[in-house]
Amino acid sequence: MAPLSAPLSGLLTQGKASLLCRHVLKASHYFGGVSRGRSELLSRLSISAQTDCPSSLCSSSAENLRSVYNHTKRHTQDVMPSISSASVDPDTIFANNEMSLRDIEVYGFDYDYTLAFYSSHLHTLIFTIARDILISKHRYPEGLRDYEYIPNFAVRGLHYDVQKALLMKIDAFHYIQLGTVYRGLNPVPDEEVIAMYDGCHIPLEIMSDFYGKSSHGHSMKQFMDIFSLPEMTLLSCVNDFFLKHNIDYEPVHLYKDVKEAIRDVHVKGIMYRAVEADIGKYICYGEQSHAVLKKLSEHGKKMFLITNSPYDFVDRGMNYIVGSDWRDLFDVVIVQADKPSFFNDRRKPFRRVTDKGALLWDRIHKLEKGQIYKQGNLYEFLRLTGWRGSKVLYFGDHIYSDLADLTLKHGWRTGAIIPELRKEIKIMNTEAYVHTISWIQALTGLIEQMQVHRDPTSQAVVDEWIQEREAMRPQTKEMFNRHFGSLFRTYHNPTYFSRRLSRFADIYMASISCLLNYDFQHTFFPRRTPLQHESPFGQGQSPPGQFDPRTPSSHRC
Repeated sequence: MAPLSAPLSGLLTQGKASLLCRHVLKASHYFGGVSRGRSELLSRLSISAQTDCPSSLCSSSAENLRSVYNHTKRHTQDVMPSISSASVDPDTIFANNEMSLRDIEVYGFDYDYTLAFYSSHLHTLIFTIARDILISKHRYPEGLRDYEYIPNFAVRGLHYDVQKALLMKIDAFHYIQLGTVYRGLNPVPDEEVIAMYDGCHIPLEIMSDFYGKSSHGHSMKQFMDIFSLPEMTLLSCVNDFFLKHNIDYEPVHLYKDVKEAIRDVHVKGIMYRAVEADIGKYICYGEQSHAVLKKLSEHGKKMFLITNSPYDFVDRGMNYIVGSDWRDLFDVVIVQADKPSFFNDRRKPFRRVTDKGALLWDRIHKLEKGQIYKQGNLYEFLRLTGWRGSKVLYFGDHIYSDLADLTLKHGWRTGAIIPELRKEIKIMNTEAYVHTISWIQALTGLIEQMQVHRDPTSQAVVDEWIQEREAMRPQTKEMFNRHFGSLFRTYHNPTYFSRRLSRFADIYMASISCLLNYDFQHTFFPRRTPLQHESPFGQGQSPPGQFDPRTPSSHRC
């Protein structure tokens, strides 16, 4: 049986929702319906406990507030064993937008981190080579050689303030997540961050442009692909070196030099040659790519590959992952496409490439199976193939370079490959995470309801709860990454990365192997989650501080 699909907003909620709901219903009979999201149900956990309390506990005395707190905590602990027994399947395909595979006739793929997945050795290689280029080409101090790649320092989706030399995580509403701002390898105190930015909000005019780049006055660069992890780490290490040695430097020049060094690793072929020479070290798995491609081919689906990587590199990798017959599976293969320019620049024609890498001069009238093409542009691709609109599903790992233009301008359906999903879901399934996030949700409900009691003793109790909540929130962050937390959340809000993912990807998954769990008649449905002004149960509302047994806390005005 195929795993259930789910939307981005329900990533942290799927799997345990119905189970939790059954236990909440047992504890509180006021629910008029069942929500499908774990977070929505968790947000009602404290309220379901409170409605079982005697009405006297709803008064504003400190003693009664503490009684409500204790009752809520006991209730949360009572339902935890059953909640923890359920889990989210990491092989699920999650849906942001309704999409049926029966409508898909053509499947397209990126190569890097879509068909081929790399080991951490590749990040170390990129970091080391780029660091040495800074020293040899840009005359950076020899002392930089003491720095090595730091696994798990950064997560993708982070923003870098080019002018201030700060790496940070920003949420979907352009707010900085305090505690995730780094200068070099050290966190910047919250007070200093607030002083520098006059608060925590980043104005739209200095955010990165549409493709996440720092250009045309935008001082923020967003790092969206997995290849950017070594670049973020190198930026942080170089900043750290200059700060430790009290070396005065221009942050903009540093950013540009690191960017150029990273580009040299790719453009000059240094990385490609190293991977080809020891492919077993750098390509760690193919995630059953061959099985997926074979399944699509057997069902008569058209397939194409569009990658920025050169042919020799792709051919070596695909031979290792899929086999020597890999080209027989694809109807069109395009290398060195120069995405995202490929999707917008109409000027570049396709060129045919021989098996030995030579470029031919002939005019291309048709993209033929078995041939290899270089560069080109999407408009010519659409004209030559006729593969337009929602019958095409394209998979890639880069939200901007691979997906944004395709869905906004050309109507293709898009699938994002997010390898980090597996790790994050495993963490979400742990007892420690479920217990912590459940109590945070319950405690938030208590604070929301009891904040209206303004007498000093009651306010003192509520302040204790607020301090407890604030102390617990970093614990959930550090479960994912001790510096920057989850790829998908800034505490309760989605990250800026999540916002773009939900906008540009119809579906998303940890790898294309997840397709093996579904047949070609399957329809992916996003979860319907209530808007903030909607009541999922069609019931009325009551003012804060008054317990209406019909209404969950998030919908009380």
